[in-house]
Amino acid sequence: MTSPASFPEYVTLALWATNLGRPVKDLAGWANHVDAQMAEAAKQGAKIFVLPEYASEQWLAFKPTGLQTGEEIAWMAELAPEARKYGAELAKKHDMLLVAGSMPWHIDPENPDAGQTNSAMIFTPEGDAIIQDKLSLTPGEQEPENWNLTPGKAFNVIKWRGLNVAVLICLDIEMPALSCLLAPLDIDLLLVPSMTLTPSGYHRVFGCAKARAVELMTVVAACGTTGAAVNTTNNPTNYSGCSVYTPCEPQLGHTGRFAETEPTFDDGADGEVLIAKDVPIGLVRTLRNGEAEVWPGGWTAGHVSVKKNG
Repeated sequence: MTSPASFPEYVTLALWATNLGRPVKDLAGWANHVDAQMAEAAKQGAKIFVLPEYASEQWLAFKPTGLQTGEEIAWMAELAPEARKYGAELAKKHDMLLVAGSMPWHIDPENPDAGQTNSAMIFTPEGDAIIQDKLSLTPGEQEPENWNLTPGKAFNVIKWRGLNVAVLICLDIEMPALSCLLAPLDIDLLLVPSMTLTPSGYHRVFGCAKARAVELMTVVAACGTTGAAVNTTNNPTNYSGCSVYTPCEPQLGHTGRFAETEPTFDDGADGEVLIAKDVPIGLVRTLRNGEAEVWPGGWTAGHVSVKKNG
């Protein structure tokens, strides 16, 4: 991947809490919708644009008549290759790293019956395309009569313009085992597309995202879906917002909250876009490399034994 040697001191992020209830007529219409949001973000200097988990649910507005819940994943996966082409074009057009949300992806394109993953589609303006599968699925995602997805097995670190960027999808950010795996990887920016139906889900994901910023001594940016997709049979509500978290260090303002929007079920419009200007990613790297107050690095607890008493 294209990766200049210079490391940026600041980066401006755009996070879109997409309102799935805004109907699109076809995949080209969906791409045009994303295009318009990216154009506005580009005017404000954004270099990274993130859509939420299952942004593809917006496609259900034009799904075939009679498509059942258990058939939706395979149908969206059939559209994913075309959506990937649009995503690649938009990343290049706007000179942005684009996380085009997540969407179902056939494990074997020649054999759809082999199943699907829930996969984030990541595109660089230089032409790279990376697929990051969701690693830890919710019970609903694994139900045979429901969406029946397969968990992924690999984690990607993306080297782009001097940054180490990674993506964890929704529930993955809640898994402490993944945090331990990531701690030694020197990640500069962790992006979290999510979908949560209720305030409790939102607070689980975003609360854990804030914790990961502390644990990994890195910047974590999360955004989720809002509204309800036209013709949805599975997710009648979506509640979320956008947030950018940093480690809780004096140089970063103590609280770990860099920028955020108010979470909502539905804003009645396209869903709020958070422009997080000049995130101090260079300072965070300096802190991670030895200047933090107390961070012990990629601590493993390898020397700790468990004693059961009683």
